Amino acid sequence: MALPSSPPAGRTPYNRDNRRNNDPFAAIRRNLRIKSPQVRVISPEGRQLGILDTPKAIALAMQFNLDLVEVAAAATPPVCRIMDFGKYVYEEQKKTSHVKSTASKIKEIEFTLRIEKGDFMTKVRHAEEFLDHGNKVKLRLKFRGREMAHTEMGFDVMNRALKELETMGLPDSPPKLNGKQINVMLSALPPNKRKLKFHVRETPSAPPPAAAPAV
Repeated sequence: MALPSSPPAGRTPYNRDNRRNNDPFAAIRRNLRIKSPQVRVISPEGRQLGILDTPKAIALAMQFNLDLVEVAAAATPPVCRIMDFGKYVYEEQKKTSHVKSTASKIKEIEFTLRIEKGDFMTKVRHAEEFLDHGNKVKLRLKFRGREMAHTEMGFDVMNRALKELETMGLPDSPPKLNGKQINVMLSALPPNKRKLKFHVRETPSAPPPAAAPAV
């Protein structure tokens, strides 16, 4: 990694005190917060730059308009990487936000006690599609009027639905009767364990075979 002749102006390390209280990555030492007098340095491209005095390593990072970040504090000496710490924090927060957003999406599928087979399968297909997208799915069956005298039939409907969806998701707990309805929450299986029964995932079509050369 070639060193620039002089450091660029206009940037200070990601080390400002007024960000500490709100920084979810505050425990990660970087720049002037690194306590060890020497560190083993890794370049932004992942190359080993050897052991340097910490002030020299910080100056090197600043010359590239980047930060010196401690990535292995327990090592002797600690291992530090030159990176854009602000960008790293942003990317990690974006990943966390995406995971929370996906986890918070709950889709509801409602059944009735005397649901027709065609309607039942349509709802199961919708549930399968939601699970394939990683959503949680809440199955609900509402009893009407005197149907409460036949709750066992309602549990049969719910268990049939769970059986149809067992290759895509598993119930967080068994179906439960709550007032005049039965509820059960399904969580999607890991992507590599999901097996669609009612849908086919689209795959890129193979290119046509090359024409045989003219003789």
